Amino acid sequence: MFMMFAMTSDSVGEIIKEVKVAFSVTNAQASLMHSLPMLGIALSGLFLGFLADKLGRKPTIIIGLALYALACFSFYIANDFLLIVSLMSLTGIAVGLFKTGALALIGDISTSAKQHTSTMNGAEAFFGVGAIIGPLIVAYLIHQGVAWQWLYIIAGAICSLLILMALAVKYPSNVRDSSESDRHISVMQSLSLVKNPYALFYSIGAFLYVAAESAIYVWMPTYLVCDATSLSASYECYTQGFSQTLAIYSVTAFFILRAAGRFVGIWMMSHFNWSLVLMLFSGAIVICFAAGLVAGKQVALFLFPLSGIFMSVIYPTFNSKGISCFPRHQHGSVAGVILFFTAAGAAAGPFIMGVVSDLYGGDAKYGFMVATAFASLLFVGLVFNYYFKPTERKLAEIEASQYAK
Repeated sequence: MFMMFAMTSDSVGEIIKEVKVAFSVTNAQASLMHSLPMLGIALSGLFLGFLADKLGRKPTIIIGLALYALACFSFYIANDFLLIVSLMSLTGIAVGLFKTGALALIGDISTSAKQHTSTMNGAEAFFGVGAIIGPLIVAYLIHQGVAWQWLYIIAGAICSLLILMALAVKYPSNVRDSSESDRHISVMQSLSLVKNPYALFYSIGAFLYVAAESAIYVWMPTYLVCDATSLSASYECYTQGFSQTLAIYSVTAFFILRAAGRFVGIWMMSHFNWSLVLMLFSGAIVICFAAGLVAGKQVALFLFPLSGIFMSVIYPTFNSKGISCFPRHQHGSVAGVILFFTAAGAAAGPFIMGVVSDLYGGDAKYGFMVATAFASLLFVGLVFNYYFKPTERKLAEIEASQYAK
């Protein structure tokens, strides 16, 4: 599921380049192709995340997958900008459903908080694999003269297979307190979690991280183009053949490094202090962004994709630690809250970057300055997290009550 979703969501930077030419839209308008689906995920996670606790993980996942497949197959008739953006928004609502169910399911199958973090990194690693495959498929389709919409047809076919798999698999039963009943699980309960300091702490971290990360796969292709005013991608300013090739496949290089880092992250989170790793890696992201902006495109060509290594473990760990601050019967609801802030960051970040870039003549460099500010705030928060450990006691309490044999 994570891989299939990433195939479409993380291909948006490549698709935006085609849509801008086909429909003559501005950077801000084109960014809606990313921002509106993320808004759909955000609202779905916040207002429908409780369904994973109320209906159960399996029904919620199947409903979300069915809605996603319907939206994907509808791209076959999508031939105008409004319909394309509307269908992308519908996929966001669907993702909010099946992803909260999946995130809650990870808690059901984990036997400790540490295993929960490792499993979360493993699931997100497959997201990284999909992020590699998706842009490659789009590039191949366009090179062959085939419409990029066929990426969604392929995703719809995979989604249909996933529905059959979900129907066949036996899921573990939900774990609830004896005082908990279905009628107490509601959207109001989910909304109340927004005020919880533990949920809010990790949710804000997720917002800042995703706002910075999305700058890479949404706007890096535009930033690296030599002539920002040209309708066709030009990479003549990169004199060496390797540099030109890397510029063309920069998003794929970023996702390869991020995916590799997430598989390594499974091991790292089992052997090292997770808060120290996050602090150091977030600082490295700031360095990559700032140095790439100061030194120019020739250096950013290498440093921007390299940031994928350091981004690899941050979001899965935020998700895992945030969810692990709560008992299992609330995992669906809190996953929805964190997903809301995640998608809000992915929606707001690229849109703000697009608007700022338009204000300065369409130069994506100014948008990346905004992304660097997001990354810097994230680093400050993780320095605070390492030295003051605001959730350590809560995580220990949940470990003892929920996972103790």
